[in-house]
Amino acid sequence: MKVAILTSPNQWFIPYAKELESKIPNAKLYFSHKDLKESYGIVFILSYHQLIEQEFLDLHEYNLVIHASALSKGKGWSPLFWQALEGKDSIVFTLFRADAKADNGAIYLQETLHLSGLELYEELRDKQAKMCQKLCLEFLEKFPTLSPKAQSGEESFYPKRSPKDSELDIAKSLESQFNLLRIVSNEEFPAFFIKEGKKFVLKIYVCDSADSAGGGGIIMRLFGGG
Repeated sequence: MKVAILTSPNQWFIPYAKELESKIPNAKLYFSHKDLKESYGIVFILSYHQLIEQEFLDLHEYNLVIHASALSKGKGWSPLFWQALEGKDSIVFTLFRADAKADNGAIYLQETLHLSGLELYEELRDKQAKMCQKLCLEFLEKFPTLSPKAQSGEESFYPKRSPKDSELDIAKSLESQFNLLRIVSNEEFPAFFIKEGKKFVLKIYVCDSADSAGGGGIIMRLFGGG
């Protein structure tokens, strides 16, 4: 069966999409659904940020999406990071069939990602991507014996995050805001705070034993702005 992998261009998931492509015989990677000129048996839609028309979905036998929540709870945007912010250390990933309504299709597989609570943004992304790869390969291994089940239970939705969501409250401790520091991107949407009308950016890194007198840990760097 022919397999397509669909992901958005110029974004973090591309190396993982290429790695997944190399692990699946007869797979082909695309960066726009409009480039799929033929029908595929399976289309894995992973970290893809364009609207997909129903007529595209109708062309292919299985259009499969992975969402980092226990659907039907946690629909919407950035569910892994919202749950990390909430302090959750067990995140359910759901592989389901895409349909016309967002995050609404029948479920084929669910797996749980366990976190230590110390992962920062890059490590969270890496674990997210590897769980997506695992679910895709597991689906192919078990196909066509999997039986989908309809989503059930009360829905909940996460809103889209913006750079404003990376703001720290300097009246609160770092300990109380550590989960927020875990989910900021130092380059794209770094943590920041405002003091006396001036913006300060705070970047956070894990340091290795060579850089830390304490033999390892987390370091932060502060940058002032206008």
